[in-house]
Amino acid sequence: SKTAFGTPRRASSGFDFNRMNLLNAVLEKRAGYFLGNLDIYINIVGGLDLDETACDLSVCMAVVSSMLDRPVPDDMVVIGEVGLGGEVRNVINLELRLREAQRMGFVRAVVPKHSLKQIDEKEFANMELLGVTYVRQAIALL
Repeated sequence: SKTAFGTPRRASSGFDFNRMNLLNAVLEKRAGYFLGNLDIYINIVGGLDLDETACDLSVCMAVVSSMLDRPVPDDMVVIGEVGLGGEVRNVINLELRLREAQRMGFVRAVVPKHSLKQIDEKEFANMELLGVTYVRQAIALL
């Protein structure tokens, strides 16, 4: 949301504050979104603490989704690490994560494109796997 002060407020609950700032910098530099006049709040529900980088892409999507007032679809799961260059990196145990997402009813998955070569796509016939190389490509799926 727009800040009411000269310096925007940044806060996170359940997600590393420094990682959030790094992802915001990547969104500005590599995806072209100006966040310098916006307060940004990240809250992980259920009292969970997420400390793994596989959540990076989902946090980026949530921030831009809020900024554009365009929600991430309810049937979409987003998995991927985001590098300083805006690239989406592979994550460990992607098949396991996708199996669980499929079991929970997700029908679309945004994943690192490089990872698609390593998984058996036939196992996820009921799920549309959307491979992305850069954070900007993932945001275009909103």
